[in-house]
Amino acid sequence: MRFHSRPFRPEGQERVRALVLEGLAEHWGVLDPTANPDLENVAAAYRQGCFLVVWQDGEIVGTGALLPRGGHIVEIVRGSVRREWRRRGIGKALLHALCREAQRRGVRQLVLETTATWHDAIAFDRALGFKETRHADGNMYFALPVNACTRWD
Repeated sequence: MRFHSRPFRPEGQERVRALVLEGLAEHWGVLDPTANPDLENVAAAYRQGCFLVVWQDGEIVGTGALLPRGGHIVEIVRGSVRREWRRRGIGKALLHALCREAQRRGVRQLVLETTATWHDAIAFDRALGFKETRHADGNMYFALPVNACTRWD
């Protein structure tokens, strides 16, 4: 099954917010919804970046975004796939689409951060070629040259 991402549209605001918070609550057990102010207005928060969603059967099943971090670097954030849709290629399709967008913008490097205890996410990032750049305060930081994304096909 092939998945296609589309740019975020304001009518998906509440569904996007719910999906991302659901994934965070699943990982952490409890969640402070006020700790994620960017999800209150996705269009405004990601105006300078790119926020993509994957729809399937009328529901949002995945999200991912790019945020400029200066120079020729963008950070991948808000990667989330609904539990029952995982391991079907949605995350990889989203990252590939984000990488193509980064290439289009002239970006040279993708970076991301995840909690050191989020083992599934770390394994996924490493499988796609992301290399650890540092480990600090319980988080792991990764980077990947944009031109390495072509190996994902």
